[in-house]
Amino acid sequence: MPAAENAIVKEITDTSGSLFIYISELLNRLVLDAEGAVVGKLADLKVKLGETFPKVSGLIVKKGKKKRFLEFDWQEIQSLNSTTVHLKPGAERKSRPLEVGNDEILLRDELLDKQVVDTFGAKIERVNDIHLLIVNQELRVVHVDYGVRGILRRLGWLRMFDRTSNWLFAYQLEEKMISWKYVQPLLSDADKRNLKLNVTARKIHEIHPSDLADILEELDRVNRSSVFRALDLQTAAQTLEEVEDPTLQASLIESAPAERASDILEEMAPDEATDFLADLPKEKKERFIRAMEKPSREAIEELLKFREGTAGSIMTKDFLSFHKDQTIGEAVEGFRKTTYPLECVSYIYVTGRDNRLIGVTTLRQLITCEKETPLKKLMNVHLTKVGPQDDIEDVALLFKKYKFMALPVVDSDNVLKGIITLNDIMQTRFEE
Repeated sequence: MPAAENAIVKEITDTSGSLFIYISELLNRLVLDAEGAVVGKLADLKVKLGETFPKVSGLIVKKGKKKRFLEFDWQEIQSLNSTTVHLKPGAERKSRPLEVGNDEILLRDELLDKQVVDTFGAKIERVNDIHLLIVNQELRVVHVDYGVRGILRRLGWLRMFDRTSNWLFAYQLEEKMISWKYVQPLLSDADKRNLKLNVTARKIHEIHPSDLADILEELDRVNRSSVFRALDLQTAAQTLEEVEDPTLQASLIESAPAERASDILEEMAPDEATDFLADLPKEKKERFIRAMEKPSREAIEELLKFREGTAGSIMTKDFLSFHKDQTIGEAVEGFRKTTYPLECVSYIYVTGRDNRLIGVTTLRQLITCEKETPLKKLMNVHLTKVGPQDDIEDVALLFKKYKFMALPVVDSDNVLKGIITLNDIMQTRFEE
């Protein structure tokens, strides 16, 4: 180990036996200048974000009873021991008033006792302590402690508790840590909402939408809105679909700016967006619908016409259909370009004049035939279909009988209006 590094870490390694230290063991230590005079007490640590394990960039020192805060660069530390922090000569002249940039956070103020997302476990945890590592003359954040040991350590009871539990039960509480690379701090500060808070490959938007919905339900209102606003449009839409509480759904969408809210609704599956809008007061519902682009607006307005409990109320407009004279190659190309969920494209519907449904085929059939073959030569004309006013119970019986992945919905003129997927019917039955 280089001599320069020894100057900082020697006394820590002598007392704790390692280069690791907790923030609870550092806070409130006396900060002394090079002559040994008291400068103040260590109040916080400032961290520069952007690395997998970010480094401490500054020490926040509370000076005097008036609670005046000064900031010192980490490089101005001469050494640490079990009770004090020693500054280098001239460090006080380089101190400055506390100022936190958009790519920085204060560990005590913004993390300790706050909620964070464990993006590996897809859950919310409360930060009881912060685990730091001194390496190459730098102090880096490596873990957050969310266990009982972190609370006991901060209270100063940990050693006594360990001795007692070992003596009575030969047992010691386990450490509960999350690696910082899996931590997503939740900052309510408006200036930091869009900040990329870590560089892990698995960021918060990569958590499954159903897990994200569970996380949002656990958070307080401010953090919930902050997390939801940080999601990209597609993830926000998928997550909103997974939220079961209509009141929470409304709260989330209303926390977003009007334009973004309408974009999220447009990104949702039409039947899911319709279900959400149907529960809103008339004024709010109309405001959201007016803000949508024309195609989405017209699809939603059509679906809202159907009464609850009918096939039309749960059908989606997300499906693939092609004219009978189009080729297999054109259908395959259309499939490649679609962004519809997989259950919506399990069947490819074939239409004739005026969009009337005349047949159906599957992707498996498409990829096993020549690209130049017209769809009319491949399609199955023996169709099972339902009408928009058919009762959901009757539709469910058809799914049970024929084991379909989806069913087409046609009007009285046999015009294809939408489809009902197995997922749609299962969700409806589960709600019942």
